[in-house]
Amino acid sequence: MEEHQKRNDKDPKEKEFVEKLVTLNRTCKTVKGGRRMSFAALTVVGDQKGRVGYGLGKANDVSEAIKKSIDKAKRNLVTLPMKNGTLPHEIIGKYKSSEVLLMPACSGTGIIAGGTVRAIMDAAGATDVQSKSLGSNTAVNVVRATFDAISKLMDAKKVASNRGKTLDEMWG
Repeated sequence: MEEHQKRNDKDPKEKEFVEKLVTLNRTCKTVKGGRRMSFAALTVVGDQKGRVGYGLGKANDVSEAIKKSIDKAKRNLVTLPMKNGTLPHEIIGKYKSSEVLLMPACSGTGIIAGGTVRAIMDAAGATDVQSKSLGSNTAVNVVRATFDAISKLMDAKKVASNRGKTLDEMWG
């Protein structure tokens, strides 16, 4: 009975993150005995309060690859500065030949984005965002470009402190 209670105690902690599978890639290696399958999983993890991360896991089994990618994603969390469910300003993120343009949107717009960027914004908890994928649409590169854009975003407090002003002076 105590073991059952311990398992129930862990469930809320595990469910604090939203886990989304972005892509699952299967590769084959031909060996003497036939074909050997291998899987690569790209997942996005977020708490829907502004923290989001991504992970890439590889294994010979699908479930193991997904598990590895989720663990890596939980270790690589970054904070997305949000203002009323949208981004504070427009930004372009780049990774190799992929570029992602992220734009704030007015309330009620929703998330206008492709599958990979949509998964990231859903996991982060953003409600109104517009995006455009420029260049290569490879899922891994688009995710990394999006995280590059997120890392470049500045929140209002940071901008105000850099200019030596208070938030009230900045926004009136």
